Amino acid sequence: MNATPTLEMIDPATLTVDVNVRKDAALTADFIASIKEHGVMEPVIAHRKDDGTVHVLIGQRRTRAAVEAERDSIPVMIIESPEEADRIVAQVVENIQRAELTEADEAEAYHQLSLIGVSAAAIAKKTGRTKTTVEGALKAKSTDTGADALGKGYTIEAALILAEFESNEEATAQLESVIMDEPDMLAHVTQRLRDKRDRAAALAALTAELEAAGTLVVSECGYGEDSDTLRVTSLKKADGEPATDEDGNAVYIETDYRGEHSAAAVVTGWKDLGFTPRYYNGYGTAPTPKGPMTEEQKAERKTLIENNKLMLSATTVRRDFVKSLLARKQAPKGWQYFTVHAITHHSETASGYDGKVAAEMVGAKVQESNAWAWNPLRDHVAKTTARPEFSLIALVCAGYEKTIAKDSWRSPSQTHRDYLKQLVLWGYTASEVEQIILDSGTSAEVDDA
Repeated sequence: MNATPTLEMIDPATLTVDVNVRKDAALTADFIASIKEHGVMEPVIAHRKDDGTVHVLIGQRRTRAAVEAERDSIPVMIIESPEEADRIVAQVVENIQRAELTEADEAEAYHQLSLIGVSAAAIAKKTGRTKTTVEGALKAKSTDTGADALGKGYTIEAALILAEFESNEEATAQLESVIMDEPDMLAHVTQRLRDKRDRAAALAALTAELEAAGTLVVSECGYGEDSDTLRVTSLKKADGEPATDEDGNAVYIETDYRGEHSAAAVVTGWKDLGFTPRYYNGYGTAPTPKGPMTEEQKAERKTLIENNKLMLSATTVRRDFVKSLLARKQAPKGWQYFTVHAITHHSETASGYDGKVAAEMVGAKVQESNAWAWNPLRDHVAKTTARPEFSLIALVCAGYEKTIAKDSWRSPSQTHRDYLKQLVLWGYTASEVEQIILDSGTSAEVDDA
């Protein structure tokens, strides 16, 4: 019969930590400082040998940090034998593998294992989960927002996302609403928020760079004579010559459909400086618009810009979905007809696919190259004969992806409908802007009838 483990307070300097027991036991200054301030919160697990020496079995890193932090004592759980540590791990693993275990319970179990020194890779191996899943659960548990989300019954994925945006109250409120009401749209909303965050960060960085160089950055720039600020390309100097960038006294930061920012030279207060409007549209045949845009024009432009942004975000989500689909052990149902239909009905899918996109979809390693006709999918296929159907599916999906532009929602085609319909059949949730493409097929069918 096993003896009951006992908890003792022991000087860490007297404990024996076997060499190379844990190769990843690197001690950071922050970790040592935390141990110095708070002590060791979770007991290390050790075994007392016949000669009285206490050997640490689980918790070597905490023990070493406690020694570095000069702690007088730390909590040590003394167990009967080294095999007892394996029994403790096995017990937790058994709980993880229970069918009724919630994701919150699972994350807590991973957390408990990590506290006694079991690495994410070891947890994954013992439980049959992926290392990514385990690392995600541990990361979610490590933040107040993520732990709170798990406590509410949210999935590990949702908890991770909320933790990612915990400093943005508006974003977390939006995400909470989506999780409760439209969980299938979580990936799309999350990607939009990420893209919005990245664009804002890039804009702030460019603005700071320009201002540091002494450049005036204006927040507004008009199109007609009623605006106080116009681009130099819309103006001519007092001598009648077209204004150039050198004539600008400020810059206006423009954002293109990809969300990329650039600085355009402008003249603010151009009337007082002697400039006049330069009427041309690039061919010298039509005037620059006079006066501000109408409300209808503004609404149309806003819809165009917003939908283009949504389409770009959806592209990221869509490609990630295909990648996760092709990471499974079995190819998705109906892949044979999907590929042959694509090649026979939409030949550009096979002839014009992007090799890098296809390689990333199938999970192949991609090393950037400037070589002519570089194609990492071709290189991947040349290296292995395994799972050729997955490479074929990736090739076709990448071919479809190349035909989808940011504004494809404006002129939906059967090519795009066929692709999106198949992804939906495989479990993909279309975004609102992709749904415009799908719904256009329904309208066409009604018209034909």
